[in-house]
Amino acid sequence: MLYPLKLIAPLKDYIWGGTALKTKYNQKSELEKVAESWELSCHKDGQSLIANGAASGMTLTDYIEQQGKKILGSNAERFTYFPLLIKLIDAKDNLSVQVHPENEYALRVEGEYGKTEMWYIVDCEPGAELLYGFKHEISKEEFKQRIENNTLLEVCNNVPVKKGDVFFIDAGTLHAIGKGILTAEIQQNSNTTYRIYDYGRLGKDGKPRDLHVQKALDVTKLSRPTKPTVPEAEMHFFADYDMKLLAQCEYFTVYHFDLIRQCNLNADTDTFHSILVLEGELALSYGEGKMILNKGESAFIPAGMGNYSLHGEGEFILSMV
Repeated sequence: MLYPLKLIAPLKDYIWGGTALKTKYNQKSELEKVAESWELSCHKDGQSLIANGAASGMTLTDYIEQQGKKILGSNAERFTYFPLLIKLIDAKDNLSVQVHPENEYALRVEGEYGKTEMWYIVDCEPGAELLYGFKHEISKEEFKQRIENNTLLEVCNNVPVKKGDVFFIDAGTLHAIGKGILTAEIQQNSNTTYRIYDYGRLGKDGKPRDLHVQKALDVTKLSRPTKPTVPEAEMHFFADYDMKLLAQCEYFTVYHFDLIRQCNLNADTDTFHSILVLEGELALSYGEGKMILNKGESAFIPAGMGNYSLHGEGEFILSMV
């Protein structure tokens, strides 16, 4: 019988990370820093483990192989492998200025998908901001020169952020999460990043971290991006919860829920569901079963499982393809 899978996230201790994912979001680790928790992952660089039921101890990848790709739903049939990677990101310090390639380039050069992604600002310090594209259109020659003479930040577009903000980062968009921001990131299943500028920092080995300038020159869009807007019609208010569409594209559809009491959902044969709890303690009920999801925990709902419900008071993100 199909059932909701509670997931254990692989954790990453990149140099810019903090401790909030351990102290506030229930990630258990001996690592000093936890920069990222990969809440839904079938990527070779970090696999989600299943924590409950008959499949406990298996990777999500192995479970999908065992059950068959039908549990991903018909919408995922167009992808050659698992389509999404979902993270919580704690930026204690600035992330590098970077860019991700689109599919054609990434598949040809890196052997994996490119990366279009979205950010939901879960929390942030006062005055926090992120880098989102350029202030104005520049030429490739200027882009190259500014990388070489360390003046790139002068033409980067800095955007103040607040809790609840949404940013859609299309492949090819220059970007960087700024210090003091905790973000939920829903993205294509890719770990390809081209680092362009890194504030002169040294890696764990005491050496400057690698830059990927030529690849960045190949794929970066040099115009100012436009922030997509979500129509007001996509904000729905019900007696027990509020639901807002955060992003929708060819790779993912993402909703945010403010839950007051209960919401009923249905994982049909079109797509799996991913639940990421951002606040509160929620009870997930299905058939004869029930499990608790705490702040910072995730569940994978197989396509075709059918009806389930969430009870409690809190926030969660629902992602699907």
